[in-house]
Amino acid sequence: MSVIHTFTSTNGSGLGAFAGDADGSRLPERHGPWKHTSSVAAGRKLPHGLDRATVEAAIETQGFQLWRPRRAAD
Repeated sequence: MSVIHTFTSTNGSGLGAFAGDADGSRLPERHGPWKHTSSVAAGRKLPHGLDRATVEAAIETQGFQLWRPRRAAD
């Protein structure tokens, strides 16, 4: 996959997503609306240390990969 696009849900949930297209056409509507935040070129690391191969596999099979930052331990 040449480019992975990153998105943030604007509904206040803190949910993020990766997709194969800049429009996020396959992102789940129920978790949106979605805002495109960046693009990650081939061979570049994804934010937050997420495994690129895992994300690419999810995009190939599901059309997207959702993620949420871990909450800090108290």
